Amino acid sequence: MHRKVSNVLVPGASAPAGINTIKSLKLANFKGKILSTDSNELSAGFYLSDYNEVIPEAENEIYMDVLLKIIDKYSIDILMPSSGYDIFPFSENKEKLIKYGAIPIISDRDVLEICRDKILTYNHLNKYFNLPFTTEEVNKINEFPIIAKPRFGKGSRNIVKIHDIDELNYISKKYSNMIYQEYLPGEEFTIDVLSDMNSKPLISVPRIRLQTRGGISTKGKIILDKDLIEESFKIVEFLKIVGPCCMQVKKDKNNIFKLVEINPRLGGGTIFTTLAGANFPKMIIDLIEGNNINIPTVSEITILRYFEEIVIKEKDKTTCSGKDLLASNVFHL
Repeated sequence: MHRKVSNVLVPGASAPAGINTIKSLKLANFKGKILSTDSNELSAGFYLSDYNEVIPEAENEIYMDVLLKIIDKYSIDILMPSSGYDIFPFSENKEKLIKYGAIPIISDRDVLEICRDKILTYNHLNKYFNLPFTTEEVNKINEFPIIAKPRFGKGSRNIVKIHDIDELNYISKKYSNMIYQEYLPGEEFTIDVLSDMNSKPLISVPRIRLQTRGGISTKGKIILDKDLIEESFKIVEFLKIVGPCCMQVKKDKNNIFKLVEINPRLGGGTIFTTLAGANFPKMIIDLIEGNNINIPTVSEITILRYFEEIVIKEKDKTTCSGKDLLASNVFHL
């Protein structure tokens, strides 16, 4: 499967994971071309990449037909797993995509489903790893506070802290398809892990989530906790995850780390790991090209994120970032 990588497709160009993937490739001085895709024509990643294409949402019945045409048009070599939606058709159509010349860096479909479904995650992993108690059944809850969240949710949407039985009854009637999970009051970490194409873990980079907004880290500190690194390796090997993943762990009331969720893709905080010295998108390209993977030295740094603006001039279709405006440097599409 080794090949020269000239053109990379990055889906989810409106979200942090896609944008971080593009930025990571640029920081690595990737010599090829980057195509970004998204269903939203006003996606910031479109203005950071070499080419862009508006594509139907992943659930749309014509999604694959459009994707295959784009792959052929731009001679795509790799599909990066930078969107929590696109990874599902990537996985389901893996063999077809490879025949078209594009290698999807993604786990098998059953692995994706275990990670997506929080009840399956609990049932599949709880016997072997530390996870918070999780149930769908209200009558099994006998301790408060407890956390309610969507069974198939993403980020921090509709997550509720429940303090008593009255609140529990209210939430269970208001929302459908919710799960109830042990409340973990302690520190929260994200762990970025990269495995090779045979699910062998190569590197793990934990960081403490100092601040989050909408489920995405805005302040974080890399902390190379040996126990977290070893445990994350065991989890990804057990699940047979291919390529990158990011997992959330949090301490319970007894100061024990428990796995809250695992996402089998590049995460919204990918850039934290890149800036600490481990550029996962670049390492993925090295894997596909058959280059030796030299495990980098990771720095225990603190990273603060902030917004940056892109200005689109409608008349002549020129664009510039807020930083470029301050420098009077406008670039043309």
